Amino acid sequence: MEYETKARAAAPDEFDVPVSESRRTFLKMAAVTGAVAVSARKALADGDIGFYAKDLSDEKLVDMYRTILKIRWHERTQADQMLTNPGYRGYNHFYAGQEAVATGVCAALRNTGPFEQIDLAYSSHRPSGHAIAKGVDIPKMVAENDFRATGLNGGYAAEMHLSDPSVGFIGADGMIGPSMPIASGSAFAFRARGSDQVAVVFGGDGTYATPHFHSTLNNAKLLDLPLIYVLENNLYHQYAHYSYSCPHTNIADAAAAYGIPSRVVDGQDVVQVFNAAKEAVDRARAGGGPSFIEAKTYRYYNHWGAPGATAGELGAFGYDPLAITSFRPEREVRAWMQRDPVDIARNILVNWQVLDETAAQDMETEIKAEIEQAFVWASDQPLCNPEDGLKNVFADGAVPARQFG
Repeated sequence: MEYETKARAAAPDEFDVPVSESRRTFLKMAAVTGAVAVSARKALADGDIGFYAKDLSDEKLVDMYRTILKIRWHERTQADQMLTNPGYRGYNHFYAGQEAVATGVCAALRNTGPFEQIDLAYSSHRPSGHAIAKGVDIPKMVAENDFRATGLNGGYAAEMHLSDPSVGFIGADGMIGPSMPIASGSAFAFRARGSDQVAVVFGGDGTYATPHFHSTLNNAKLLDLPLIYVLENNLYHQYAHYSYSCPHTNIADAAAAYGIPSRVVDGQDVVQVFNAAKEAVDRARAGGGPSFIEAKTYRYYNHWGAPGATAGELGAFGYDPLAITSFRPEREVRAWMQRDPVDIARNILVNWQVLDETAAQDMETEIKAEIEQAFVWASDQPLCNPEDGLKNVFADGAVPARQFG
């Protein structure tokens, strides 16, 4: 099925399907109705939901739901730490509200096995969700974000430079855009050595305005690279609406201009994201070149940290001193929260009779406790020593002139 970008009017939500409906019936109904409403403003999206998810095992579906919950409770727990714990040194560009994007994409990837066989994922400003979806060790990531010596990267990376090559999460980047050409370099390496691996890069709507965005898409198409660009359009470049720098309602139109198959999906619905990612991954593995997925989504917290948020509550609704204003209408935030990725994923699994409401609630309680324990464990880990600041900067011993060897 060829990708295409369509501007289609969003239809009312159709997630309240009777329990008796089968997965196939549910998906067909959603495809017909174009059930892709993502906000009160009816952001445009491609409503073709596809049928890949109907073949997923119950175990896989539950695992995807667990991943969404892990991301959500990591973000909420860390936000509470930032708001209530004066001794906490961590920070984050929170991913809450966007969980279905990372989860749906990474569920379509090869995440375990030798490094020479797993798919690689590159992140940008909101890496914690991507990292968890790719399978990093959460307690070690929590320790890393608090600059602990036993963290995922020894306390050197913190949130903006998290990485774990063992699961193919190559890392985040503190700048807007550099991860894109680096990811395309990995894709070129896969193609050069005949591997069927795939490289995925996550970028926000703000990446459109960078030269990296366009050069990466141009080269990916020219070289038919196995690269999937996942653009998470959460509407805001830090504190400005994306329309200030992008002339397109759908940024995917820009990818189509390079001749790259593109799709716009409801980023709040993990099933839609998974189906688009699965098709893109299959195309890349078969030598069909790059794909572009724009996921319409929304971040529940402000651009950075937890200003405007209240401990114990989800989301930020108040004044952000970094923006010198409350730059998003509270009604807009609450409208998006009505289509919460956690709720949508849970409702789908209940409607498909994979879980019942009690089991779903028990799972969330279990994962919340698991994440809380990760923060307790991390808080007991040793802090980095200042004298270790130059470690890993210079090589020890003699270094051969590699270019002559």
